[in-house]
Amino acid sequence: MEQREPIPGWARFFLAFADLTIWKAPGAPRIRVAWAVDLHKIITLFIIYGMMQYYNNFSTATWVYLGLHGIYGYCWLIKDFGFRDHQLNQKLSLLGAINLYVFLIGWYWLTPWLMISRFIEPSGPMLFAAIAVHTLGVVLMVAADGQRHWVLKYRQQSGLITDGVYRYTRNPNYLGELMLYAAYPLLAQHWIAWVIYGYMAVYFLARMKNKDHAISRHPGWQDYKRQTGLLIPWRLLTGGALADRLKEHNQGSGEASANAK
Repeated sequence: MEQREPIPGWARFFLAFADLTIWKAPGAPRIRVAWAVDLHKIITLFIIYGMMQYYNNFSTATWVYLGLHGIYGYCWLIKDFGFRDHQLNQKLSLLGAINLYVFLIGWYWLTPWLMISRFIEPSGPMLFAAIAVHTLGVVLMVAADGQRHWVLKYRQQSGLITDGVYRYTRNPNYLGELMLYAAYPLLAQHWIAWVIYGYMAVYFLARMKNKDHAISRHPGWQDYKRQTGLLIPWRLLTGGALADRLKEHNQGSGEASANAK
């Protein structure tokens, strides 16, 4: 009998709630998820700038926030046009699209309001940290989604993706998103912003558990699970990845020597 990774009860609850209120909400499914998400990405820049105008807050920090959060949406659009996640082609009812904003993505607009309306001035090191983690997160997320898209498109048979940015973490795309979204509460400096971030992180974690359940059907799952973290690439952080590289190098040198003989 096939053994799958179990989905914890709390994760099943989150996913069932999202199915009920968003993905399978009553009504005719006519609105692509991509349309609703892309609209959110497009208008976020103007909503944040509107907050800056309303509160007459044009500090360096607010411009940095606008450059990060506002322009991230356009990075997403480039990715969406280049290699869209097939799940975003799913269609929602009007109620589902509204609930997508109410229960998930609309909350992201509260974080810039918490910063701009309170005239927060983060320190230089905090601005650096936010820009750094945001930049690394965007690159990792795009690289992971791109690798997955092209592998699934051109690979001859289904199976695990175990190389590239997936070598030490099973969810480099979610890791990238969590990194970039951490930049926003870092700048807002308010506990509510971190609660919003935590709510998003729990939903992401539920989807990761569901993904583990799905991909654990493939051969080689147990070895891949031992090599990777669900989210954090522990072997990359603890030196295990360097040991892997040295082992591969030594094996390659040995094979080259044997061929030379």
